[in-house]
Amino acid sequence: MNDHRSARSSALASEPLRIAGPRPGFVVGTLQSIRDIHAQRELLGMLTRRELKAKYKDSTLGFLWSLLKPLALLLIYYVAIGRFLGAAREIPDFAVFIYAGLTAWTLYSEIIASGTASIVVNAGLIKKVYLPREVFPLSVVGSALFNFTIQLGVLVAATVAVGAFPTGSRWLYLPLSLAVLLVLATAAAFLLSAVNVYLRDVQYLVEILLMIFFWASPIVYSWALASGEIGRWLQELYLANPMTLVILGFQETFWVSGDGELKPDHLAERLGVALLVGILLLWLCQRVFARLQANFAQEL
Repeated sequence: MNDHRSARSSALASEPLRIAGPRPGFVVGTLQSIRDIHAQRELLGMLTRRELKAKYKDSTLGFLWSLLKPLALLLIYYVAIGRFLGAAREIPDFAVFIYAGLTAWTLYSEIIASGTASIVVNAGLIKKVYLPREVFPLSVVGSALFNFTIQLGVLVAATVAVGAFPTGSRWLYLPLSLAVLLVLATAAAFLLSAVNVYLRDVQYLVEILLMIFFWASPIVYSWALASGEIGRWLQELYLANPMTLVILGFQETFWVSGDGELKPDHLAERLGVALLVGILLLWLCQRVFARLQANFAQEL
């Protein structure tokens, strides 16, 4: 036994010293963070599966709940806004229109809401062992993408059911819109999860902001309706909300019956600019996260 301990001690002593934590510097630190996350990709996969299992633990319906909430929202908005307020008479295939927006928004809000709390809810693991803390917000992204895939399948089935399945180049809007959504939501999850460790009120503020941005995006009303009520400069301000562009991109993909409806000019170009800005924000937010994570264990 002593010989075994001595051999293990000698082996550990021969190992070179490594920095436990993110390295400073925008370029060097970013490359090191990417390498650390890649080295922990198996752990990231395990955390993603744990997120999915924990969400539906002891649930009889399991993953079916990931469909029931957006479907319930669809029913509420369809009846209240589509039928009672008459939106369904003015917007063709209103169910497809609204579900396209809800599918994008559900993914975005789930990543931000759950990502904001991801460091705090994993406090026990963070205080025990060092690992790249980015894996916790990223595991939320993976879990949300799984639920999104299920909802996307329902959306595609809905287009088939109404006889308006999207074809051709309109499918190019889907990966572009999805890329903008994921980049911006991941950037927000990094920043907010780090700040939430030091200021726990952030998670409650996020809930309010998500509610405001939901109604500031053309999900339950059309762009034509919004643009008709505001001036030119307010239209540009409205389109500065990247989720407005993302939702319009989803509608451009799946809402075939809306081809004759009024749409903003140069939507693809606007999405491209939003993607470039989002990549820059993701980089900056990750570096802020890396800077703040040094005291996570003490704060938690």
